[in-house]
Amino acid sequence: MKNRKKLLSILGNVLLFTVLGLLAIGVLLTALAGRDRDGTVTVLGYQLRLVTTDSMAACDKTDVSAFRIGSIPARSLILVRTVPEDREEAEEWYAALRVGDVLTFRYLYTTQVTVTHRILSIEREEEGYCITLAGDNRADGEGLMTQIIHTADTNSPNFVLGRVVGKSYLAGLLLSLLRRPVGLVLLVILPSLIVIVLEILRIVSLLQGERRRRAQEEAAERERELEELRRKLARLEWAGENGKEGT
Repeated sequence: MKNRKKLLSILGNVLLFTVLGLLAIGVLLTALAGRDRDGTVTVLGYQLRLVTTDSMAACDKTDVSAFRIGSIPARSLILVRTVPEDREEAEEWYAALRVGDVLTFRYLYTTQVTVTHRILSIEREEEGYCITLAGDNRADGEGLMTQIIHTADTNSPNFVLGRVVGKSYLAGLLLSLLRRPVGLVLLVILPSLIVIVLEILRIVSLLQGERRRRAQEEAAERERELEELRRKLARLEWAGENGKEGT
């Protein structure tokens, strides 16, 4: 029984501190966050984005094993290091790009969309760079569709947002689940309710323990009083018997 209560208490504390930690991180990120030109939150030069298509999924026609970032299936969460706002820092940022790097960028088709594709080539121009990109997934048999961005053209609707520096399919699935009501219930509301229930059980257990302690103290106090009465009666009986013998 004691081990079970101890385990419940530890579990409750872990869940409580986890929820509080997530809330604290959320508040901190909100305080530090800014918004990019397409509305995505940027924190300390990084963005978290959810990939929604399979244009970067694994494909037999594309070998990405030698690159820092491999294939990215739909619903993956990607970490994007954004282009610095300072011109000199941005120039160094672009100079460090290599063929095979994965960029997230805005591109105008019939409408302007956000795309995440791999660099096929990068060429130095008189000002800035000319970057050619394409998706990894070429399994549909169609010709290679590329996108070209001239970084010096600051008025173009086609511009780089940042370079992908990390990815996680599992984290993307969790984020996708959180966007649904059932996911919000399972991942946020339900753990919070569990924490509340465990804390209530812990408080009830403490109250019951306090009541038992008080009951034991009261029983011990009554026993002491009874013992004192028994001693007094014994002394009176002894005194009575001795008084009779002396008369």
